[in-house]
Amino acid sequence: MSHFPNGFLWGGATAANQYEGGWNEGGRGPALTDVTTGGTVDTPRMITWIDKYGSPHASPSHGFTLPEGASYAVLEDYYYPNHKGTDFYHHWKEDIALFAEMGFKIFRMSISWSRLYPKGIEEEPNQEGIEFYRNVFKELKAHGIEPLVTIWHFDTPLYIEEQMGGWANREVIDLFIRYATTCFEEYKGLVKYWLTFNEINNTIMFLDMAGAAADERYTEAYQILHNEFVASAKAVQIGHAIDPDNRIGCMICGICNYPLTPDPDDMLAFQRAWEKNIFYCGDVQCKGEYPIFARRLWNEHNVHLDITEEDLKILKEGTVDYYTFSYYMSNAVTTHEMDEKAGGNGVMGARNPYLEYSDWGWALDPKGLRYYLEVVNDRYHKPIMIVENGLGAYDTVEEDGSIHDPFRIDYYRAHIREMDKAIEEGVDLIGYTTWGCIDLVSAGTGEMRKRYGFIYVDMDDEGKGTMKRTPKDSFYWYKKVIESNGGDLE
Repeated sequence: MSHFPNGFLWGGATAANQYEGGWNEGGRGPALTDVTTGGTVDTPRMITWIDKYGSPHASPSHGFTLPEGASYAVLEDYYYPNHKGTDFYHHWKEDIALFAEMGFKIFRMSISWSRLYPKGIEEEPNQEGIEFYRNVFKELKAHGIEPLVTIWHFDTPLYIEEQMGGWANREVIDLFIRYATTCFEEYKGLVKYWLTFNEINNTIMFLDMAGAAADERYTEAYQILHNEFVASAKAVQIGHAIDPDNRIGCMICGICNYPLTPDPDDMLAFQRAWEKNIFYCGDVQCKGEYPIFARRLWNEHNVHLDITEEDLKILKEGTVDYYTFSYYMSNAVTTHEMDEKAGGNGVMGARNPYLEYSDWGWALDPKGLRYYLEVVNDRYHKPIMIVENGLGAYDTVEEDGSIHDPFRIDYYRAHIREMDKAIEEGVDLIGYTTWGCIDLVSAGTGEMRKRYGFIYVDMDDEGKGTMKRTPKDSFYWYKKVIESNGGDLE
């Protein structure tokens, strides 16, 4: 028997920088993703730039800092997969019709900041960008689909990154608020569900993944987070003032951490991993204040932040309405020498001997999703949505054009069953949007071969293809799941 409540919000999720395309159309300005090349599971994505002498360069994207006097650049000898995405910009009506055919109740997408404010510093928005999203939202509503809109999904306008130092600069808070206010005002009555920042905790997690970093880098990272916290809290208050019906959430990169052994040192490491990577951001956005352990985290790297009393007041008054997170995998943490490390994009820690791993090195762990749900439900007492969950995998197009993906169906079936159990045990889960419901460019590797979708898009890793959309077997399976409100998973 299904335990999913009536009105449960089934759907799918995308992001503008990976899906939308049209990177230099309709008045849109560039973002950092537009100077980021493709990569693979073994080779990093690169950021391309020109030094002060005019010489071109490409540097690994994780941890990159633009040298003084240099500028970001699109170079002729590189392929930039985010320029096209999978071309929602020109296929939005067709794609929304397919989402409606599946029975979506909600569709998560993001607005590209630089489509509304090309440099991020303009006084008035780009009207062509405003109308593009208005038309998309109207089309979704016409099909009975609620938009779930992420205001910032890794796409700060490139001008802000290059000329202002990005989110390390407090001035960016007010620029973001101008942009967010525009979103709330322009789409009042069309959009009710909002998220402020996507996977906000990645700022710290990615720094740890890059290896030993100087204290100065941690100070910058924690300051970036603080500035984003303040911007988020201000946006929540403004969004509620503009439309009391608005529901505005946070979004955390949800990785379930386990201790590899019962050694007390591993238990402490496990606790610390949850505190630093998950609770630090969730506590600020849901509870409106920094947790007690924050000072310990700052002291570990001699971090001193620019925090004002006004900031703390804003955080307290701008808590989110609901908690959302992505979930793809779990990690095992240990203080011991590791016999085997887990490998892959966004992965750190030891390989868990009790789990299988995907072709991209991610632990397949549906029970970890239930554990995560129960932990955050107990901690925050807010409604919860899972807004990203999926399996990046290879797909094969058969001679007759069909795509059989039983592995994807198996993955979702196992995770949905654990969601059902969590709801039965009291978790206030209100929605589920699978990641990459239509094939899109991988954020981590820039590949197309790493496919998530229920809908196949004919494009390869070099951007070649017709962009034709074709439902996979999983399309019809998910349609049945939605029709039965999670009751029919066979």
